[in-house]
Amino acid sequence: MSTTNMATNGNYWEDLRKQARQLENELDLKLVSFSKLCTSYSSSSSSSRSDSVGSSHDNMLVAMTTELEQLLANLSAVNDKMAEYINTPGASSHNAALMHTLQRHRDILQDYTHEFHKTKSNFFSLREREDLLGSVHRDIESYKSGSGVNNRRTEVFLKEHEHLRNSDSLIDNAISIAMATKENITFQRGMLKSIQTRVTTLANRFPAINGLIQKINLRKRRDSLILGGVIGICTILLLLYTFH
Repeated sequence: MSTTNMATNGNYWEDLRKQARQLENELDLKLVSFSKLCTSYSSSSSSSRSDSVGSSHDNMLVAMTTELEQLLANLSAVNDKMAEYINTPGASSHNAALMHTLQRHRDILQDYTHEFHKTKSNFFSLREREDLLGSVHRDIESYKSGSGVNNRRTEVFLKEHEHLRNSDSLIDNAISIAMATKENITFQRGMLKSIQTRVTTLANRFPAINGLIQKINLRKRRDSLILGGVIGICTILLLLYTFH
C-alpha cells in the first residue's frame, strides 16, 4: 500500500471517529432533554391543562422521539462503516487497536439505545395512567353536575379520586428522583469512558511510554530486593556479633 493510500485510509478512519463522537455528544444532550420533557409531562397533565397545551407538549415529544431515532440510526450507520473499514484487507497494521475503538463506540450506541427505549416506555406508561385518572375525574365531575342527586355517593368518588391523585404524586416524585440520579450516573459513566478511551489512544500512539513505565517498575522491584537482602545480611551479622 502506498504512502498516499495509507494517509487517505487514516484520514477516512479519523473522519468516521469524529462523526461518531459528534453523534454521541448530540445523543447525550438530546436524551437528557427527552428525559426531562417526559418527567415534566406529569406536572402539565392535570385536569386544569388546556387541550392546546397538551397537544403542544405531545407534538414536542413526538418530534424529539423522531429526532432521537434518526440520530441512533445515523450512529449505527457510522459504526457499520467503521466495521467495513476494519475488515478491508490491508486497511491498517493496528487492527487490534481499531477493533477496540469500534467496540467502545458500539457499547456507547447500545447504552444510548437502551436508555432511549426505557425512557420512552416510562413516558407511555405515565401518559396512560394520567389519561385514566383524567377520564375518572371527568366522569365524576359530569355525574356531580348532572342531576344533583346521590351526593353521598359523589363524595365517596371524589375522596377516592383525591386519594389516587395523592398516590400518583408520590410516585411521580419517586420517578423524578430516580431519573435525576440516573442522569448523574450516566454523565459520570460517560466521563469515565472518555478518559479510558483517551488513555488507550495515548498508549497505542506512544508504545514507548508503556515500555518506559515497565522498565521503571522492574527497576523499583530490583532495588527493593537488593535493599531487602542487604538489610537481612546486616541483621544476621549483628545477631552473630551480639551472641559471640
